[in-house]
Amino acid sequence: MAYRRTPAVQARLDAQRVTVLAAAVELLGERGYAGCSMAAVAERAGIATGSMYRHFAGKAELAVELFRTVVTGEVAAVETAVAKAAADGAGPHRLVAAVVETFAARALAAPRLAYALLAEPADQVVDAERLVFRRAFRDLMAAQIAPAVADGRLPDQDAELTAAALVGAVGEALVGPLAAGLGRDDVIPALTSFTRRALGGQHDA
Repeated sequence: MAYRRTPAVQARLDAQRVTVLAAAVELLGERGYAGCSMAAVAERAGIATGSMYRHFAGKAELAVELFRTVVTGEVAAVETAVAKAAADGAGPHRLVAAVVETFAARALAAPRLAYALLAEPADQVVDAERLVFRRAFRDLMAAQIAPAVADGRLPDQDAELTAAALVGAVGEALVGPLAAGLGRDDVIPALTSFTRRALGGQHDA
């Protein structure tokens, strides 16, 4: 007869998984993926290394879940910023700029973590997740661009293509400062100005 976990046991395991992921996020922000071995995460979480395997088959699976956990928080932060700008009556330039500003500000505030998300050499499974990450931000931008093109507030353009190009440009522009651990004050204004020019048309406030 197969063993079935009791609700109490499952609750303890769920709580331990939360602790493990929190420890992994801390290590990722301090040491990058190279510092997120199963043993290192277990030590930071205060559990035995063997207990890690109750939650993850190995480092690759841990890395994927870690990446998704962090990215979910980043996407949510950007969505909140866009929603606030929309509630304030912002036009398309301001809405897309809100995506760029929020993402860039958060990245520069935690450069080691952001570098790990964007560019640090990692397993192929992480590279696959990076594609999902970029598409999420592309879709956020495209969702602001497409209706503005449809009603004439922006020049005719492929909303998804423009959004993908902006995501690529912003990521590339940030890699250097992030790798150097620098929080340059001029980066965000330059990126938002570039974004507005790339969208074309009459810029809103």
